[in-house]
Amino acid sequence: MPQRKDTTVETTGSGDSTSAPAKRTYQVEALAKGLRMLGLFSEQRPAMKLTDMSAETGVPLPTAFRMAATLVTEGFLEQLPDGAYRPAPKVLTLGFSALRGLDLVQLADGPLRRLAAATGQTVNLGVLSDDSVLYLVRLRNNDLVTANIQVGSTLPAVRTSMGKLLLSRLDDGELQARLSPESFAGPTGPNAARSLEELRPVLDEIRRQGWAVQDEELAYGLRSVAAPVQDASGTTVAAVNIAVPAMEFPTTRLVKELRPQVEDACAEISRLLGGS
Repeated sequence: MPQRKDTTVETTGSGDSTSAPAKRTYQVEALAKGLRMLGLFSEQRPAMKLTDMSAETGVPLPTAFRMAATLVTEGFLEQLPDGAYRPAPKVLTLGFSALRGLDLVQLADGPLRRLAAATGQTVNLGVLSDDSVLYLVRLRNNDLVTANIQVGSTLPAVRTSMGKLLLSRLDDGELQARLSPESFAGPTGPNAARSLEELRPVLDEIRRQGWAVQDEELAYGLRSVAAPVQDASGTTVAAVNIAVPAMEFPTTRLVKELRPQVEDACAEISRLLGGS
């Protein structure tokens, strides 16, 4: 059985011994390493070889093998015919169950379903996760081009309406800490900002007007409009958007017809969270 670390260091600021113990560490290192191993997988990297998992976690190859074998036995990983590993359904079930159990998701369910029914368009609820938007709810219209996005997916915050809205709530120090040149890398739509310098005036405008539009920045042929969800303290905790095919919705129509409905849904969710 792994032993917990319980190191007691008894010193004062001058270096003299005292009877006051230092803060104890209860971390189980083997568990932490296993969780880091699971955290390596993403939409961009759905499967990995054991050697890569060992290298990226810093875990020796024999130890990585034992950990992977344990995760397979417990149903969190599965091994492919070529020897690579990928997350097993048990991971997905655990993640989705946790997401669906959030108070925010539960309270937002009714307003989001009414919004989707009233507009006939795709409706999403998301929160910031590092420099990405994590999708907590997705009610999808089958006509939308981004068919591969689902609950638990992440997209670059700098290229989404929800992401830009949530980023606009951060101060400059938080923005610089959260975003890097890599945040702007990868495939983009034709109108995407390429750097924080390009994005700053966009965020300033979003901050002033209180809502955000994504105009073929994430992908060609896709637009969306987002509004904020606030908690009882007035803090923006999430965003809701409606995503539409660009051919059917010029920006002016998107803002005129759908923005008020998104804002109404967000106001309802905010009230359910105790906001004004």
